Amino acid sequence: MRTLETLSGGEWVRSGEWIDVHDPADVRTPLARVPALSAKDVARAYDHAERGFAVWKRTSPFERARVLTEAARLIRARAGDIAADVTAENGKTLAEATGETLKAADFLEYYAGLARQGYGTLLHDVRPAHRTHTQREPIGVILVISPWNDPLITPARKLAPLLATGNAAVFKPATETPLAGLHFAAALHDAGLPAGVLNVVTGRTAEIEEALLDDPRIAGITFTGSNAVGNRIRRRLADRNVRFQGELGGKNASVVLRDADLPAAAKAVVAAAFGQAGQRCTATSRVIVEQPVYDEFAGLLVAEVGALTVGPGTDPATTLCPLSSPKQRDSVLAGLGRAVEQGATVLTGGRADSGRPHGCYVEPTVLAGITPEMAIWWEEVFGPVLALRAVDDFAAAVEAVNDSEFGLAAAVFTRDLGSAYRFADEAECGQVAVNTTTTGWDVHLPFGGFHDSGTGYKEQGEEVLRFSTRVKTVAVHFGAPGRADG
Repeated sequence: MRTLETLSGGEWVRSGEWIDVHDPADVRTPLARVPALSAKDVARAYDHAERGFAVWKRTSPFERARVLTEAARLIRARAGDIAADVTAENGKTLAEATGETLKAADFLEYYAGLARQGYGTLLHDVRPAHRTHTQREPIGVILVISPWNDPLITPARKLAPLLATGNAAVFKPATETPLAGLHFAAALHDAGLPAGVLNVVTGRTAEIEEALLDDPRIAGITFTGSNAVGNRIRRRLADRNVRFQGELGGKNASVVLRDADLPAAAKAVVAAAFGQAGQRCTATSRVIVEQPVYDEFAGLLVAEVGALTVGPGTDPATTLCPLSSPKQRDSVLAGLGRAVEQGATVLTGGRADSGRPHGCYVEPTVLAGITPEMAIWWEEVFGPVLALRAVDDFAAAVEAVNDSEFGLAAAVFTRDLGSAYRFADEAECGQVAVNTTTTGWDVHLPFGGFHDSGTGYKEQGEEVLRFSTRVKTVAVHFGAPGRADG
């Protein structure tokens, strides 16, 4: 078993206690261990971040771009080892892990390019001989809390823009999947990131939560995870001037209209629902089908699901990986049990994989007979489960999509351009897809949900600058001294 150190103040450090990291394909033997930092260690990380910010905010944007570009190069050079660790700690297939690794490098490269640009606007000024502009500045030390489902790409999505704009970070990776975050930190460290600009806190959340969230030097928190935890963080920040960017829950729907290319729609829905075993925030978990094509589409869907191969992420033949932990497996199975008790019909799947008792496997599952009152219709399951429901027409389909406290992603499958644009206008979601998957939003595309799926601050693209920078307005009088008219 490997023993790893974590990055704090530009040094690789360890502690007296450790956290074991397990492979969800077989949880019997730990594959690595990382330091279980204490509250005092967290306070030191903020000390380092405060000093690192003082240096980094004054560092040339061109030097920031150089560091991010070099880190991207290192990630690409190390992609094989990084992807292997992502698969080992998370369970996703090696192909998915490799894609995640390369996309993390894309984030660094994209924001390296953005760092070289000016963030501001030239404004007209009513006063003669005045030139006024806005400029964007970093906000300070930002706490980054990332989840276990995308242990490399989510830190990249969060850290790349805040570092490009001159902020410093204290980064808390998920306890279950810290290896990917440490790889990301190593690439930045080896690329020349100054000491203290990035500090990685590996530890048990219950033991360090107060130290993480209550430090007075925090200027912003960016969090991806459950609504329960996100709302707890928001309440904790209620009387503090701290920005909060939250990417929270989702119950994403795909609509199949009667004029859709049904085989293509079935393939896209299965890809969106069962990639990473359904453990994506944008995964499709509800399918809404117009009644005239419901039976045909259900048959196509079940056939596509039947072609999936369940197995460990290291097997090239695997197309459906294990869930990321025993806890997540048991949660998904409990949700399936409730659905059946409430009257849902299992068209395929619905059970744990009994042939792999030491792994976190759940069969890919399609449920029919769904009504809006069932918990499976509105609860986020976060696993390889699809709830299938028939509706009468387009209006009923949109109503069903919007019948959710969430509003992250939705898709519609249709050959009619009018229906496509009507759906884009009427779906209460931050991300809308037409004839493609609810997943797969690239680095330059603004990302974030409506309602309980997120907050006012988007991720990705230039939109993220609203979170990671503050705006300063500067007016310059360039006329002769003492003359108001220049």
